[in-house]
Amino acid sequence: MPKVILLFCSMSGNTEEMAEIIESNINNHGLEVHTFQIDMDDAMATDLLDYDAILFGTYTWGDGDIPYEVEDFYDDMEDIDLTGKVVALFGSCDSMYPNYGGAIETFSERFKERGASNVLYHLKVDLTPDQDDVERCQKFADDFVEQLHMYAE
Repeated sequence: MPKVILLFCSMSGNTEEMAEIIESNINNHGLEVHTFQIDMDDAMATDLLDYDAILFGTYTWGDGDIPYEVEDFYDDMEDIDLTGKVVALFGSCDSMYPNYGGAIETFSERFKERGASNVLYHLKVDLTPDQDDVERCQKFADDFVEQLHMYAE
């Protein structure tokens, strides 16, 4: 059974809400998920090495910037090899800005640089998840589990 880590940072609670929906749905598939809020829990980039699959959620600050809470994590990722890791990214964004969800794209590139396989579309929700977004989060989790099984074969 693949070991799954879910890491996220959330300022207003929107990305946290997404993370909870995704975690719950993955648990419904019988997979255990180890969840960490980056700015609250002791989560380090090297922790990623202990897992087969990574779900990473972040909000985007300002016009596409990564949040200050994850700057050190982002920098620390530069020194680790994530080859063979399955990764999917999600987060709350603000369509008021032209660089919608830029932090998700920035982290996606860092994961790719480090050898990870970004296996899914990036799930972006405009601000607070509504009912349609909840269903999109559930589908995202389902699709992630499906991809995990394909990688395991």
